[in-house]
Amino acid sequence: MNGLIFRLSKVRLAVSLTSIVLLGAGLAVAPGSPAAAAGEPYVALGDSYSSGVGTRSYINDGSECMRSTLAYPSLVAAAKSYSLNFRACSGAVVADVTNSQLSALSSSTRYVTISVGGNDAGFADVITECALPAWASDCAGAVAGAQNYIRNTLPASLGTLYSRIRSAAPSAKVVVVGYPKLFMGEDCNALTWFSPSDEAILNDTAVLLNNTTASRASAAGFSYVNPISRFTGHAVCDNPEWVNGLSNPIVESYHANTAGHRDGYTPLVSSPLTGASVTATPAVVAAAEATGPAQAAKQRKYAALDRHIEPKVFQPPTRERLEKLADQRGVDLDAWLATH
Repeated sequence: MNGLIFRLSKVRLAVSLTSIVLLGAGLAVAPGSPAAAAGEPYVALGDSYSSGVGTRSYINDGSECMRSTLAYPSLVAAAKSYSLNFRACSGAVVADVTNSQLSALSSSTRYVTISVGGNDAGFADVITECALPAWASDCAGAVAGAQNYIRNTLPASLGTLYSRIRSAAPSAKVVVVGYPKLFMGEDCNALTWFSPSDEAILNDTAVLLNNTTASRASAAGFSYVNPISRFTGHAVCDNPEWVNGLSNPIVESYHANTAGHRDGYTPLVSSPLTGASVTATPAVVAAAEATGPAQAAKQRKYAALDRHIEPKVFQPPTRERLEKLADQRGVDLDAWLATH
């Protein structure tokens, strides 16, 4: 089924001895090596688009946050030898970041990234509604509700959150990360029925969310990165796609995949964060994956906080739901399915 993701086998780096290069009084170390672990503190905040949902590889940290060593925070940290505290969590809304993630910040925090706002606007529920056939769906109504929230409620919430981030990490470079458009005019998945007009208004909502987030980030003095241009040509059903379509398991659906984090987000986010664009080479990816056990141990300390965060998952149309909706609307479901 289109949308399924297949991971390449892990690259193993054969290292006989740690290469030591004298640089004045310092030492050069490989990304992700033990000596690099004491690098500058980097805290990754936010939701599933930062935790790495969609990459199919997650650390065992005792939570449902689905944090991936293949997500851009881990790749950037490995490339730059930063000391990462990976607090981003699937399902997080602004209140979750405030209550469960900001405690990781301190006056010594050097770098911060954050993506949040999509769950506050109920985007998973909106996509769930819009995936239904037109006769069963109120896609326009669901989108209107999300856009109303983004325009009227989200700006103040983000403003307060960003103020708290600055207070907690006064010296940090903060980069706010936006969301890609999911669609580019087609739906090749057999079990969803996004029309071109549905896709257009969903993409418009992503643009509105990004514009709102960018405005509040600018007001806070933070950098903002918009991934839409970079992901153009790599949406659901594109070749290659950097955003999963309907996937198995379902939780992977409509999130950036491994390529999206490696080739999309990592160079985009790293440029304003570090001052230079990072390329996630095989060595960087291997170094990031090697940090998994240590990062899992670090995040288990926060497990009690993370358990309060509820994952927000797209729900594909089911036969049972379609039958109920067909009965309500007087539609012959079998006849309709025979022609669609």
